[in-house]
Amino acid sequence: MTRTPDWVEFTRRAAYLPAADALVFADVHAGRDEASDVALPLGEHEDLLDRLDAHLDGFEPGRVVLAGDLLHVRGSVPAGVRDTVDDLHAAVEGAGAALDVLEGNHDTMLDAVGVDAAAHVELSDGTVVAHGHEPPPEGARRYVVGHQHPAVEIEGQRHPCFLYGPGQYDGADVLVLPAFTRLAAGTPVESLSDGTAVSPLLADPSGYRPVVVSEGEALGFPALGDLRGLL
Repeated sequence: MTRTPDWVEFTRRAAYLPAADALVFADVHAGRDEASDVALPLGEHEDLLDRLDAHLDGFEPGRVVLAGDLLHVRGSVPAGVRDTVDDLHAAVEGAGAALDVLEGNHDTMLDAVGVDAAAHVELSDGTVVAHGHEPPPEGARRYVVGHQHPAVEIEGQRHPCFLYGPGQYDGADVLVLPAFTRLAAGTPVESLSDGTAVSPLLADPSGYRPVVVSEGEALGFPALGDLRGLL
């Protein structure tokens, strides 16, 4: 195993940045259950809210950033999706945190749920957070993005993972978040090669290192360029 970066605390499908007092997660895809054959035991709404509440209670962040793809709807917004969005806002507000919502490639109907979104946000520690479907502005201290839905297969089981890339964009570190929704199977990172990733920040994925959270511990793996053929 390799060391993980000291500027971030990893948790299941989200990251906490202590220097910015910010909890960051991405790819909620509210409404995906409507288009999916997979059912969650609690239902999508309860599952998302329960896990977000756990992170809010655990870290007590002053700021929460949802890094794109809040929605996964087309044509019309089911009533349950609006309820999920409203309850996400209420959970963050109830925890005393400020909420930033960033626009992802699936977020074409944010107006219909009353959400204003930005393309990116810069945190107080110099981290720029964006969705990751487009190149973020250069000059940041580091970058945190979503969009790719990384996952790693270990002994035949697929696990959501982070991808940590030291110096991988404009000379700065990059952290790619797993999808927050459990309805996304994830993109196996061992299959990524030059030009196959959907995020432009992963144009050359060989320098990125998977990080898997298991039983509360963040396990860092060697870079993908060294792992191919081993996983």
